[in-house]
Amino acid sequence: MSEISFDDFLKVDIRVGRVIRAEPFPEARKPAIKMWIDFGDEIGERKTSAQVTAHYEPATLVDKQVMAVVNFPPRQIGRFMSEVLVLGLPDENGEIVLIGPDGEVPTGGRMH
Repeated sequence: MSEISFDDFLKVDIRVGRVIRAEPFPEARKPAIKMWIDFGDEIGERKTSAQVTAHYEPATLVDKQVMAVVNFPPRQIGRFMSEVLVLGLPDENGEIVLIGPDGEVPTGGRMH
């Protein structure tokens, strides 16, 4: 494990957003879901795709609060431009479970 400085950590902008739309991403190489996430007035709506189909259906993601890195450069995934990186952890089978707050928090809040 390599160490980073606290200043390096502060450069990573991790925010809470609310999924406002989600749909299957059948053209992805690995099963994935496209998500449109609202990060509040400061950042607005951003889109992403995530390989989370083992635990989620698109309909179950709508209105869910998720954590995401919002200051990475956009990344082209097939014909879809991913603008943020949602955060998750692998379960015992390596399938991703999304990270979000335990309780309701204001949309767009930055992780400290």
